[in-house]
Amino acid sequence: MSADVALADVSAEISACRICRERFAATATAHAPRPVAWLSEAPILICGQAPGARVHKSGIPFDDPSGDRLRDWLGVDRAAFYDRARFAVLPMAFCFPGYDAKGSDLPPPKVCADTWRARALGAMPGVKLMLLVGGYAQTWHLGTRNVTETVAAWRDHVPAVLPLPHPSWRNTGWLKKNPDFEAELVPWLRARVAEVLSG
Repeated sequence: MSADVALADVSAEISACRICRERFAATATAHAPRPVAWLSEAPILICGQAPGARVHKSGIPFDDPSGDRLRDWLGVDRAAFYDRARFAVLPMAFCFPGYDAKGSDLPPPKVCADTWRARALGAMPGVKLMLLVGGYAQTWHLGTRNVTETVAAWRDHVPAVLPLPHPSWRNTGWLKKNPDFEAELVPWLRARVAEVLSG
C-alpha cells in the first residue's frame, strides 16, 4: 500500500469517526461529532487541542481569532495557511468537545488520540516542522506538563519540533508576562516556516 493510499484511507476513516457520539450528545450543546483534521503531505504539521464551536460549524481549522493570531506568528496569510500542500492540521481531538458549566471548552477526549494519533502521524512521514500548540499536544509529544516552562525551553526541541502557547485571546495576559516569546521565538518561527516552505 502506498503512502498516498494510506493517507487517504486514514483521512476517510477519521472523517467517518463517531466514537464520541454519546459523549457529545450529553453536553450542553448536544452536538454530533464533526471531525476537523486536515491530513496531507505538507511539510508543516500543526498539532492543536481540539476545534472550538466556530470551527465545528465551519469545518475549517483555526477559522477564528485564534487562527488569525497563529497565522501572524507563522508569518503567513490565509491562502498559504489553508494550502494543504504547505500545512497539515492534526489536533489532539478532532471534534469540538462541548462546553463545561462555565462556558469553557471541555478537554479533548483522550480516546481520540488513543485511537487515531499514531496512525495519522505514521501516514505523514514527510513532516519537517511540527508545531505543538498548547499543553495537550506538548504533553502527548514531549511528556511535559507546564506550557510556560515548555515554551521557554523551545530551543531544546528545534528545528523539527516547536512548542507554542495556544493563540487564544485568553492567553493575551500570558503573552504580556512572557515577552521573550514574541521577541525571540516568533522571529525564529517565521524564519523557519519560510525556510521549510521554500524547500
